[in-house]
Amino acid sequence: MLFSHEILNFLVRKDVGKILKRKDSDAGERGRALEEVRSSLFNKLRFAESAKRQEQRICHPIIALAFNFVVAISIIFMNKWVLQGVGFHFPICLSFIHYLISWILMAILKAFSILPASPPSKSSFLSLFTLGFVMSLSTGLANVSLKYNNVGFYQMAKIAVTPSIVLLEFIWFGKRVSFSKVVALTVVSIGVAVATVTDLQFSLFGACIALAWIIPSAVNKILWSTMQQRENWTALALMWKTTPITLFFLASLIPFLDPPGVFSYQWNDSNTLLILVSAFLGFLLQWSGALALGATSAISHVVLGQFKTCVVLLGNYYIFGSNPGATSICGAFTAIGGMSGYTYLNLHNMKSQAGKTSPRKSSLTKSRLSRENGDSHDGYGGESV
Repeated sequence: MLFSHEILNFLVRKDVGKILKRKDSDAGERGRALEEVRSSLFNKLRFAESAKRQEQRICHPIIALAFNFVVAISIIFMNKWVLQGVGFHFPICLSFIHYLISWILMAILKAFSILPASPPSKSSFLSLFTLGFVMSLSTGLANVSLKYNNVGFYQMAKIAVTPSIVLLEFIWFGKRVSFSKVVALTVVSIGVAVATVTDLQFSLFGACIALAWIIPSAVNKILWSTMQQRENWTALALMWKTTPITLFFLASLIPFLDPPGVFSYQWNDSNTLLILVSAFLGFLLQWSGALALGATSAISHVVLGQFKTCVVLLGNYYIFGSNPGATSICGAFTAIGGMSGYTYLNLHNMKSQAGKTSPRKSSLTKSRLSRENGDSHDGYGGESV
């Protein structure tokens, strides 16, 4: 009894009471700090999701594709003017300047808190690093291919990107393309091949560069589309994260793929202005391409690129009076017919999917059944498009 009485006296002493109160206050502070961290992460996630929803609401797929189409046509003529008209014969360095100006513009947007936030803990550094790396290869090798090959052979090489995307998406995600879409894509590829087959000029080195460009281009489009649609990235936020990596690899490619003399180039006001305009169009091209890939798919973006080729060919024929030949004209119209069929199948598929997903009707049961059957529509299961 005496021992227990001494323990009781010890516990009611003021010092012990202070220790207990301090422990309670420390626990309370830790709890409040943990709650603040949780609320901060929740706010960041909610802000990133709201930014993505706002981007999807403002930038409809048709708007994104039209934006990318106009900018791509503009930069084709501007880059030709820069590379040939003003004598800036350094395609990799030009790509480096494009991405550098893009990074500076995004840094200004971030300084004014206009740049959308990145989704927290969504993507690993490896996936961002891979995207930045293949983006540098895709952009750099494309410009080198245009330098050593003519536009016709460049477009012929681009045809191989479509089956590459189909094959890689099947290997990575189990994604299947319906037979009707395969037929439409085949018609598009044949039409573009016929439209450009009369204008094939290439060198052995240029052909090797074009072949080496196919896989990075396909991987680049797949990653841009996948990371935006599945990991809640906005176009600008993903560009902000990957552009420094792209700049690093483009700088490392300059000594190997660009001719010597870039540091002895004679700069003046006119060529500097043209290169800066080209760089600004490059920023718009990267942004519009990311928006289009996030709103549609990698295959749709490739089909849009082939549509640009046919429009340029027919525009030169009807507006400027150039005569590519009846075979090329028929091939361009054939390709446009295949693109129209592919677009119709996409719209029909979207309407059928929208009709199947009625709001909140047995959604829990359907999701459980789909999980049990392995019928996933996020691309990781056997998705059919």
